[in-house]
Amino acid sequence: MLMRTKTAPAYYTPNGAAFVGDSRKLLEELPDENVNLVVTSPPFALQRQKEYGNLDQHEYIDWFLEFGRIVHRKLRDDGSFVVDFGGAYMKGVPARSLYNFRVLIRMVDELGFFLAEDFYWFNPSKLPSPIEWVNKRKLRAKDSINTVWWFSKTEWPKSDITKVLAPYSDRMKKLIEDPGKFYTPKVRPSGHDIGKGFAKDNGGAIPPNLIQLPNSESNSHYLAGCKAMGINGHPARFPAKLPEFFIKMLTEPGDLVVDIFAGSNTTGQVAEAEGRQWLAFEALPEYVAASAFRFLDKDPPLEQLKAIYDKITSGDCINIDQYRKQAELALW
Repeated sequence: MLMRTKTAPAYYTPNGAAFVGDSRKLLEELPDENVNLVVTSPPFALQRQKEYGNLDQHEYIDWFLEFGRIVHRKLRDDGSFVVDFGGAYMKGVPARSLYNFRVLIRMVDELGFFLAEDFYWFNPSKLPSPIEWVNKRKLRAKDSINTVWWFSKTEWPKSDITKVLAPYSDRMKKLIEDPGKFYTPKVRPSGHDIGKGFAKDNGGAIPPNLIQLPNSESNSHYLAGCKAMGINGHPARFPAKLPEFFIKMLTEPGDLVVDIFAGSNTTGQVAEAEGRQWLAFEALPEYVAASAFRFLDKDPPLEQLKAIYDKITSGDCINIDQYRKQAELALW
């Protein structure tokens, strides 16, 4: 049973709910020590303002720590806080800002978080940027890495890496099939004693902390709904595989996952699919309204999309299951 809040949701499903409002206020409505995972991608501290809102780099760190302070109280002792930060340059010069690293240090030193592990998301489909230093003057390589900090409330957060094992390479599959043909027991320069024991089939390989994912969504229910409505999708979506990795590794079915900068609510969609409870907080009603399209069946009628969008942007509360049932009845 999903916990109740004082604020009514914009829409809800059997497993979760999306809210319009300031995440700081919405978080305060939750009981302390009750959330298993907060996973999010906040607006980045960029020099050029984006339509979804972002702050000056000097203001950004204090602003973000306001959220971090509340999240620390709301997490269970074995809970985690995973944050995706994009890189940025200092204003007017080809030198990198350290804002994301300053956030990291202050979250640990001032708020009491631990850095469970640092991850790096490599987006091979990212366009060359920033334009001035990469495209025009050709002084820097394109920026295609985001830092993803995995914070924990204690040194021992809930985690199971076997839930996110990577597929074996073709060579590893051959080694497992016939280890005697490939393994020659010897001590490597690193000190590791490599023998036939390394040929055990564990169901997959331990993934690295470099996550390679293209951000090239093009055929989702969400984008199809936005196109049908003639509205723009959220301009800073992350790929579903990114929150999926951490939701699978750091939570179990029935656990509560929260996204405090939900945007198009990719996190809620993944949590729903993985059998987790979820809450999504987003300040802009038009983004919340469009995000409801993620939870509809394929190709809903335009009238249904418009009704959902208009009701949410007007402040009404929507039960997504009712619209699913209406679509099913229309097929009969």
